[in-house]
Amino acid sequence: MEGWDPSTKSTLTRIPLLTTKAGPRDGDAWKQRLKEEYKSLIAYTQMNKSNDNDWFRISASNPEGTRWTGKCWYVHNLLKYKFDLQFDIPVTYPATAPELELPEIDGKTQKMYRGGKICLTVHFKPLWAKNCPRFGIAHALCLGLAPWLAAEIPILVDSGMIKHKDDAASSAEF
Repeated sequence: MEGWDPSTKSTLTRIPLLTTKAGPRDGDAWKQRLKEEYKSLIAYTQMNKSNDNDWFRISASNPEGTRWTGKCWYVHNLLKYKFDLQFDIPVTYPATAPELELPEIDGKTQKMYRGGKICLTVHFKPLWAKNCPRFGIAHALCLGLAPWLAAEIPILVDSGMIKHKDDAASSAEF
């Protein structure tokens, strides 16, 4: 955590670490891991809300907990930009981090792979590998998606690659 800003360091230390090293193929151990994931996500969400920094909603979209969907948003110039968020838990999880996808902005930035998967290879994946199995979904959102949104969304907005829903609606009226 050396070199991190105090806010990120504080947030990260308050997200519960996970203890169960299990993936989707591990039966009851995976169920235990999912419980830990939910506890960690709930703690992170509550922390964000108490700091007036609420920026995502996510839940498992299948009973096995291997497919997750939701919304994330970023405020830029006092306008809220909202995006669909989805990802699958890899079979090799937790050794392999989930690939977070924002399908609506697929192809609008070079820091994204086909299908809207955001690029996390250089900065986040080594950190994930170092902290496996203690990191989980909440950590991927905190250390992967949040900084990616903060770096990319302002550039995409300022370059006109994405437009606020109100701007898009008003330009369609003319």
